[in-house]
Amino acid sequence: MFKVTPNPPETDPASPYEPDSKKLNDAAERALNYHFPSSADIKATPRTPSSLFTVNPATTTEDLMVYLVETLASVDVMVHQLVDHLEGGDRNALLGISNSIMLAEITANRVLDQIDPP
Repeated sequence: MFKVTPNPPETDPASPYEPDSKKLNDAAERALNYHFPSSADIKATPRTPSSLFTVNPATTTEDLMVYLVETLASVDVMVHQLVDHLEGGDRNALLGISNSIMLAEITANRVLDQIDPP
């Protein structure tokens, strides 16, 4: 028996569902490129830092370090209050976080000692 159409039928490989799939495929590519830029495009875009949370440039290093030490101490107290309400793995994880905070606090205090020796 003779077939009228070739086997398989000749279609556009971009989309077997649309007769004019080349235009549809090009439109989809443009939309994807617009909404999802390539990493090269992202890296080429200059970075503009946000001014929402900024530190006064006139603040001294010593004042910044004092604030850092106080903040770390406060976070450590909050973590220890949470540890009292937990058991098992969650408690151990928070204690590990507390140790990391404590090491950061010790390091910040050491930097502060180098800035303004006792």
